[in-house]
Amino acid sequence: MFFKPRSLLPQLFLILAISISACASFGTSNTPTFEVPTFTPVPPTATPPPSAAIVNGECITLAEFQAELERYQAAQTAPGTIVTDEDANKLVLEDMIAQFLLSQAARGANFNLTEAGLQSRIEALASEIGGTEALSAWQSAHGYDDISFRAVLKRSAEAAWMRDKIIADVPETVEQIHVRQILTYDEADARTALEQLKAGADFDEIAALYDPLTLGELGWVPRGYLLDAGADEAVFALQAGEYSEIITTDAGFHIFKALERGDHPLSPDALLTMQELALRSWLAEKRAKSEIVLAP
Repeated sequence: MFFKPRSLLPQLFLILAISISACASFGTSNTPTFEVPTFTPVPPTATPPPSAAIVNGECITLAEFQAELERYQAAQTAPGTIVTDEDANKLVLEDMIAQFLLSQAARGANFNLTEAGLQSRIEALASEIGGTEALSAWQSAHGYDDISFRAVLKRSAEAAWMRDKIIADVPETVEQIHVRQILTYDEADARTALEQLKAGADFDEIAALYDPLTLGELGWVPRGYLLDAGADEAVFALQAGEYSEIITTDAGFHIFKALERGDHPLSPDALLTMQELALRSWLAEKRAKSEIVLAP
């Protein structure tokens, strides 16, 4: 598992309500008397635009969401790629909500992309794709004007900064278990293998019957790395030298054995997986604590 670059997402600048305070007028006679204070009426709040969602007070406008949805659907050009309208709507909105949460957290952590910094990024992008005119053509082709493009690039930078901060906190060395497995696609075979193990058969010899190429070797795995939660729980219940009962997953019927257990450096693939899990966990926790209102 690895990170793919996220698409640029539009940003709405909030309209700030300005409160106007009033001052009292005082009389000029020898005996001061207070006059009734006069207040400047507060102008009515501007009607907010139709929204797809509101994330901690920030609106994802319906226009922005629909534009991003069109860009997403236009990108689904791979042969055999079929995404229903319902799934596309959900994927795009969830992605935009995640971007908002990351961007908000970056600002809360005092990350500040200055106008000079933003302009520098735009100039770098223009240079990469062939100049200012090429960038303008790309913006037009993807439904951006200069204002919306600057806004989306700013949010993208904020979200990317926060994402990198989250994944940078994932340690490169964690507790892991060196695992081998006996994997069968028939439950009866798995039961026979388990009975043989309990009768004293060698684990590696049985594993080789079902996987002569790798002998059931899974290598060192950290907690959360295995795709199936039941398998992950079973593996981390083992001490070195122990094997599990039969664990059923979508891949088949497994018997796991722990060869070693202890702190061990993450493999590149495991590190990427742990970083993705950390990001997903952060987003889930942040979302649970946020006020997110979806359009009916």
